[in-house]
Amino acid sequence: MAAVLAAALMAVLAVVVPAGPAQAARNLPEEGKPLLGAVLEWGEDTAGGFSERLGASPAIFGHDIAFPFRASEEGDIRGFLEQSAGQGADAMLTVRPVVPLDQVTPDAAAAFAGEVRRIKGDSKSQLLIRFAPDMNASWVEWGQQPAAYRQSFQAVTAAFRAAGTAGGYAMVWEPYLGRDYPFERNRNAPAPGTEGFSLLDTNGDGAWNSSDKAYEPYYPGDDAVDWVGLTAYHDDTAGGTAVNTVPRAGELQEMLTASGGENFYGTYAAGRDKPLMLQTSAFYSPSAGGAAEAEIKDSWWGQVLGAAGSAGFAMTGAVVWDERTSTRDTGVASIDWRLTGNAGIAEAARTRLEGSPVVTGPVTDVTPGASFVRSNTLSGAAAWSVGAALLILLVALWQLPAKVGAVTAWGYSDRSSRDSRVDLLRGLAIVFVVVNHLGLVSLFQLLTQEAVGFVSGAELFVLFSGLVVGMVYGPRAKDDFGTVVDLTSRRAGKLYLTALVVLVGVFLLSLLPVFRTDALTTFVDQGTGGAGHEGAGRSYDLYAGMETLFQFPVPPQVLPAILLLQFGPWQFNVMGLYVVLLLASPLILAALNRGKAVWVLAASLAVYAAGTVTRFRILPSQFEDSFPLLVWQVLFVVGLAAGFHRRRIVAWLSAHPWAVAACTALAFAFAFLSWGNPYLANGFDVRLAIMPDTAYRAMYDLFFGRTYLAPGRLLNVLVLVVAAYAFLTAYWKPVQRALGWFLVPLGRATLYVFIMHVVLIAVVANIPALQQGNILVNTLAYAVVLGLLWVMVRTRFLFKIIPT
Repeated sequence: MAAVLAAALMAVLAVVVPAGPAQAARNLPEEGKPLLGAVLEWGEDTAGGFSERLGASPAIFGHDIAFPFRASEEGDIRGFLEQSAGQGADAMLTVRPVVPLDQVTPDAAAAFAGEVRRIKGDSKSQLLIRFAPDMNASWVEWGQQPAAYRQSFQAVTAAFRAAGTAGGYAMVWEPYLGRDYPFERNRNAPAPGTEGFSLLDTNGDGAWNSSDKAYEPYYPGDDAVDWVGLTAYHDDTAGGTAVNTVPRAGELQEMLTASGGENFYGTYAAGRDKPLMLQTSAFYSPSAGGAAEAEIKDSWWGQVLGAAGSAGFAMTGAVVWDERTSTRDTGVASIDWRLTGNAGIAEAARTRLEGSPVVTGPVTDVTPGASFVRSNTLSGAAAWSVGAALLILLVALWQLPAKVGAVTAWGYSDRSSRDSRVDLLRGLAIVFVVVNHLGLVSLFQLLTQEAVGFVSGAELFVLFSGLVVGMVYGPRAKDDFGTVVDLTSRRAGKLYLTALVVLVGVFLLSLLPVFRTDALTTFVDQGTGGAGHEGAGRSYDLYAGMETLFQFPVPPQVLPAILLLQFGPWQFNVMGLYVVLLLASPLILAALNRGKAVWVLAASLAVYAAGTVTRFRILPSQFEDSFPLLVWQVLFVVGLAAGFHRRRIVAWLSAHPWAVAACTALAFAFAFLSWGNPYLANGFDVRLAIMPDTAYRAMYDLFFGRTYLAPGRLLNVLVLVVAAYAFLTAYWKPVQRALGWFLVPLGRATLYVFIMHVVLIAVVANIPALQQGNILVNTLAYAVVLGLLWVMVRTRFLFKIIPT
């Protein structure tokens, strides 16, 4: 079958190779009749679901794909193409490079085009390739590198034209609206005085600023481009101000004709006879004040359809709506960009659509039976049977030791002051951290990315850090408080110095041209961070401005920024939080020693609540972005109090098994609920469809958000630790034989492992074979990394230098 599909693919395009523009012309939309398109939150939404809500089917659906091709994405891409074919729609692949642009070589592009051709098969739908959009923006890794971008775009175009794709193709060039160009400078942008900089300096005045053109430097040439596109949203939140505003009259027309120092439509669409693709949406946040959602969406939709159907924009070939929701860490809690999230708004949009010249689907043959369902999604009885199995397992774990007479033989019996159960759990937490920070697609992700509930390694790491401080220094606080202050202060100082060494060391390493440090010096949003799903691919320079350290005189703000840990690898920034909390720990211990545990916990919860509501930052340090001090202190304080009163707490739980049973049951319930998360780690992941995706998303954002440690997540962490500790108490010996030999040593040297994993991240980032997304190869690499860390701990490698 594959051979037949490939033959059909080649036969169709043999007629049109190699003439690029002529080839693309066979599938251009009719002038004055633009196509309706939509980009959905795939996994949460479906093509059929969107069409049903709108009452009309789009002619184009869009999906993201990584370059180079990742085998882990194949199932998602196949599913997307099947859904598009089922609606009779064309398909658009937004290609997001995960390697530097200089690695988008002709050979790499040919390999990528071949994989896409293989997956597409003999589909008669047109395939639009939107390569590295928003390339003029600063927040994408490939941004603001005009020379490299042009070359890579041309290489991808040549690869698709040489390989051919059945049903036709079109290359789409799409910058971001240049209203605030050049935004913040991307760290990869060419420096002044270089040949690349001269491309950015379009007016030749020696400076790169808002006087320069926002689109011209990045245009790859008429021969390489079939469609021109523009990403232009109605969004008045520049500067962080969150407000719902009604679009101004003529706002979209201004974007298309007078932004970025250019008339985009006149220059690139009408002027070059290229169809225009407009990707757009309108900002609305339920948590922001201002205008009503219906008023905003209806007004913007009216402008979009009005422009698309007007003679002044007759070259508009498609309008693509961004049908997604997102979250932001600052300003607003959630943003709903959707046109069909509200039935009334959807109905009004359909009415306007029916009176416009915009063309809906189907535009090609509808593939029968193409109602795609993920093979790794369990729904209905299958999903709830998993819950039943968990319930049976819970009962069995509770009853098994007593039934087989193994309570003593299996249970924990070590009476020493060192609690190996805590060490094992700390080891598990640091493994979670290492796996998630390496960021490779592997089987390990199936076990570490919220697989045991709404919990990540970070929460466990902070909680156990406080627990150990309470256990180690608590007994000495009463009789030797001065020594406790001295020891905690010295350790905080040593860890602060370590943080500075890592910060500066990574920066110096980044200066070596032969060594890639992007994995440490930049944060690339995967769509799950503060910018939400529309932020996927955005890149943040974690060392922006530190290069001025070599200027003379050194700018006065640089050294304080270094000392305040405003720079540094994102994988290491929690160290700043730990330093601050460690400095405060003697005061908390003093209060606990006076019997004020209730007051300590009440005060900590009050501060947590205030931080959650106000989102106030005490320090300008980088860790406040991911671990707000006012919020995350609650885990450390709870852990410290638990460590201080560990023996009393354990004795109370032993005397009240109902409390342990309740925590265990709740932990199992959270785990079951977390498996309904629509975001899959990779193609081997399985999810349970136990509630509608939109309802799940709303529930997750409200109760289980990570950055501000939503209440449900906080509760999940606490009950999970109680349940896990109880499980280890009852089943210690079999667990110790199976995993303890590996996890306990890591748990006794978590800080050492945390520091050394930064070095290994840098090494892994420079191994090209590990950047291709091969799940099995990456899984083997993870095993090697974790094994190496274990060997380093067992041999006490550099223990005299690196804190443990």
